Amino acid sequence: MEPTQSKAPHKASARTQDRRQAQLEALIAAAEKRICDNGLLSLKARDLAADIGVALGGLYNIVADMDALLLLVSSRTLNRLGESATERTSHLPMATREEAIERLVAVAHTYLDFARKNLPLWRMVFELRVSSPLPDWAAQDQLRLFRHIAEPLKVIMPDLDTIALTVRARTLFAAVHGIISIGLEERLIAVPPQKLADEIAWLTRAACR
Repeated sequence: MEPTQSKAPHKASARTQDRRQAQLEALIAAAEKRICDNGLLSLKARDLAADIGVALGGLYNIVADMDALLLLVSSRTLNRLGESATERTSHLPMATREEAIERLVAVAHTYLDFARKNLPLWRMVFELRVSSPLPDWAAQDQLRLFRHIAEPLKVIMPDLDTIALTVRARTLFAAVHGIISIGLEERLIAVPPQKLADEIAWLTRAACR
């Protein structure tokens, strides 16, 4: 009898964890769908609770608050972006300066392609404002992406120390991101959408020179 008694609470706990994880995945998916359909500002806790079939109070048994949920959505978007960059650029050579520059161009093009295909979620990552300090895991999700820029930059500018390399990677990202962000919004001053890929390639090569 003793082995059966000792295992029962563990099984119950595992089932509870599985159910909570399934609810969390469903909640993140529901939030992603509503952001894609209607934008970040339309997102309401009551609607999400109805989407996954729980009471409003039950939603806060799954996540602490809406900020926590949006950070999870942002994290999943950033992880998908990182996976895309790895898949499309990690096999490219960068033993020489010119190879490293072309790898950076490929990273920039991957970023543009991801933004176009995932526009509402991509925008949400940069529109998101949370009321509490950013958790360490969320900050690391963001910083992890910079390795796709920093690794080729290290080949191009081998004399930079770690801090200077990090700043340079952020500067290059900000420049490319700005062109893409304005271009995809199709503002009056924007680069024409059909020219975005060419222009971010030009900018990246020019910055490296």
